[in-house]
This record gives sequence, structure tokens and C-alpha cells, in this order.
Amino acid sequence: MRDNENPQGSPLLGRRTVLRGAALGTAAPLLPAAAATAAGSTATPPAAHTPESTPTPTPTPASASLRWFGTAGWRIDVDGRTVLFDPYLTRFRTGLFDGAFDAGTELRTDPDLVREHVGHPELVLVSHAHWDHIADVPHIARTTGARVVGTETTYHLLVASGVDPGQVSVVKGGEVLDFGGGLTVEVVASLHSRNKKYSYFAPGTLHAPPATPPRTISDLPEGDTLAFLVTAGSGGPSAFLMGASDFCERAARGLRPDLAMVAVPAGTATHDYVPRLLRALDRPGVVVPVHWDNFEEPLTAPPRRDPSMDLDAFVAQVRRSSPASRIVVPDYRTVYGGDMRPLG
Repeated sequence: MRDNENPQGSPLLGRRTVLRGAALGTAAPLLPAAAATAAGSTATPPAAHTPESTPTPTPTPASASLRWFGTAGWRIDVDGRTVLFDPYLTRFRTGLFDGAFDAGTELRTDPDLVREHVGHPELVLVSHAHWDHIADVPHIARTTGARVVGTETTYHLLVASGVDPGQVSVVKGGEVLDFGGGLTVEVVASLHSRNKKYSYFAPGTLHAPPATPPRTISDLPEGDTLAFLVTAGSGGPSAFLMGASDFCERAARGLRPDLAMVAVPAGTATHDYVPRLLRALDRPGVVVPVHWDNFEEPLTAPPRRDPSMDLDAFVAQVRRSSPASRIVVPDYRTVYGGDMRPLG
């Protein structure tokens, strides 16, 4: 959910609740495939930089691939194993981008579309329970048997939606989960972004399953927010995954990811958001802006910017705060390698 959104009269407010190419130190533009591949293949790091701006080298295991699902969503494949993060694929209309937001919009899932994108996931990581992060997760869990990792609220919503309780692992932040074969997930306590009044959108937590399955987007409270550090084997890559544009600085400090998928803010409620985050993460080698797109447009179209998000200003802040980082603005249709350069 956009961090500046606070629709007047919304029932939510009262409830309990990959771009083709990359460029060094700047955002890669939306280029045709051939030109973008060339741009990504010729970029080189600066000859010298200060120690405090030196990013962690990015491993490039041939078996790793990443796909952006738009919003905050990702699919990560390593050695035949699939991890999903906030996989919102159906992208139905709520009026959010048309100035006619309807909190009574019914939840729905397009099974064929979901099946086309998710493959056979082993894990589904959920940052929080707003619809643009969790709406497709119950269907994915029921049809694939994947283990879901998320908050207590996520657990209760999924159980109410018919997911086997044994499939859902409740976490709070601080856990380091070993899934074997070098795949580890570190759970990071985090925060949801806030609107211009410094308030959370649809806050609240659930401590028991709701009496009836969630039916509309107003049935989905935030339920606290998590981030995740996913590490794929001793050779990496490690990816820091955010679902909203705020964070707990002390929890993020020292994670040192190779890739940082950073949510773009829609406002300035969080003090020095970009500089503090990149400093806490030790200035990652690759920074990937996410959650800047209109998530009610289909994935078959090129990403269209959320008008409330200033992607260019975000990129400029990253460039100033971590000049040695490579910035990759992702595209829905591109498959990236473990270094976030296009494959194929």
C-alpha cells in the first residue's frame, strides 16, 4: 500500500487491523532489449572510491535468477528452488490510482496468471498483510504447498482463508532460518511507511483468525511489517527485500546484502530515509528501487509510475548516499542474474 495513502472515509482506517539493463551509479532507463543489454554489459565501477562508499562485491552464481513481480514482489530461483516475496500478481483495480478508492473492493485471484508466474515455490515470504502484498498468497499456499513465513496476522488471515496452519511459520524479526542447501532467510523487524500525517495506513494486528474469511481489501490490516535477507548459498547472492518504505535502523545495521530491493517513499515522513538505510546496510553493491509502479496495471504492460512516487529523486538520493552502488530500475519482463544484470 502506498505510504501517502489515507483515503477519507475508508473502512480500512477503523479496522484492527526486470528493467532491461543496468547503469553504474545511476538509474537504467527503460531501453529496448538490445540496447539495454549492451548498457548493462559495459558498465564499469569507478577507478577509486572512499572506503565508506565501497559496496560489498556482488557474487554472480550462474544458477541464480530474479524476476520482479511489480510492487515489492520478487521470484528468486537458485539451483531449482524457488522463493517468492510478496507475490501480488492479479493486480485488480481498487480505484486507488483513479482517485476513487473503494475499500470495499472484493479480493480475487486469477489462478491462470498466478500459475504462469510462480512455478513451484518452496517458500513464500510475506512482509505484511495489505492486499498488494498478500492477496494472492492464500491461493499460492493452497495450490503449491509452499511454506509461508510471515507475522501472526498473516498466519491468522491465511488460516481463515483455508491454508493448512502447519504450512505457515510465524516470525517476529531476528530469526535466521536455515532451509538447507545454503538457503537461509534472516527475518528483519521492520516498519510500514506512513502518510503525510505521520500515520500508518490500515494499522492493527490479529491475534486469532477472523470469524469469516477475508472478503474485501478492508479485511486486511497491516499486521506489523517485516523485511527479509535471503542468502542463496555460500557464493550468494544475498538480497535484502523490503515491502514498505520505512525500516528499523538498528535491525538493518550490519546486514551487508549484495542486493538491496528498496521501497521508494511517497513522502518525507521518515527522516533521512535513503541515507540512513544505505548506511545501515553498508552501501550495497546493487540498489533496486521497488514499489514505485502502478500496481493495478497488468504485468504484460511496461511499468507505469505511481504519480505519488518521485523515482528520479530517489535515484538521485541513492547516487549521493552511495555513489559506488549500481542502481537497477527493474522491468516486469526481464529475468536477471544474481548480479541483477539481464540474463539471455
